[in-house]
Order: sequence, then structure tokens, then C-alpha cells
Amino acid sequence: MHVVMFEPLIPPNTGNVARTCAATDTVLHLVKPLGFSIDDAAVRRAGLDYWHLVDLRLHDSLREVIAEAEAVNARCFFFTKFGEKRYTEIAYQPNDYLVFGKETTGLPDWVHQEYPEQGLRLPMGEAMRSLNLSNTVAIGLYEALRQMDFPGLA
Repeated sequence: MHVVMFEPLIPPNTGNVARTCAATDTVLHLVKPLGFSIDDAAVRRAGLDYWHLVDLRLHDSLREVIAEAEAVNARCFFFTKFGEKRYTEIAYQPNDYLVFGKETTGLPDWVHQEYPEQGLRLPMGEAMRSLNLSNTVAIGLYEALRQMDFPGLA
């Protein structure tokens, strides 16, 4: 599996996602610009001592990540409050890319326009604008892994 964070801003969120990726043998893609340095103490602290277990890949643009996925016939799913389908309605596959927007503004508008069928949402109350990013990643990733019977995980 692949987790993609588009222009993440909050160091502890990225550290928590990195730890989740390390625990699940999931590739972590970070799309620049980042709102912090990868060496930031808050990122390191949230990821604890697991950074050496993370397959971390940096990208200059989201289009670069999408092109990489398409080159290996992998699918991209975009987690967004504008998603037409619930995240549980997808039959996930091992090479899928789960793409998450930045904490403040989410994904760029062109994603919603060009990939409407691949937009996924997590149900929540109308009073909420969004869930915490690292929680959303964990929910989406673990649903995908659950469907595949947690491959390679004990």
C-alpha cells in the first residue's frame, strides 16, 4: 500500500502517519512543499524510533505521484469531504495509493474535477469540517488492510 500526504503542514501529524506506515509496511509519499523540515524534532518525536522502518519518498508535485501510480497500473483514491463514495465502498488492492490533502485546505480543486469517481469520504457529523489528518489516514489505511486480511502483519 501507499499513503500520500499532499503538502502536510503539522509535524506531529506526519510523524504519526510515518509511525502507522512503519507498523504496516506501507510506503509513505510526501508531496512538497512541506510545512516543516523532515528533521523537525516534533516529526521525529511523533515517529519515535521508527523512522528507519519507513519507506519515505519525497515528490515535487501531486501529479508526479499520480503519474508514478499510473505507470505501474496502480489506482489512486483521494480522501476528501467532497468524495462521492464512502471509504468502505471500495475493494482495495495491494498497490493502491491513498491520497490525503493538507490539514488546512485539503486537496487541490483539480483533483475533485479530474478524479470525481476516486474521491472517498469518511462519514461524520455535519458540524465537523474534518477529522484529524493522522486519524483519517489510520482509518483509511486499516480498512484497506482489513479487506486484504492484513497481508504480512501479525
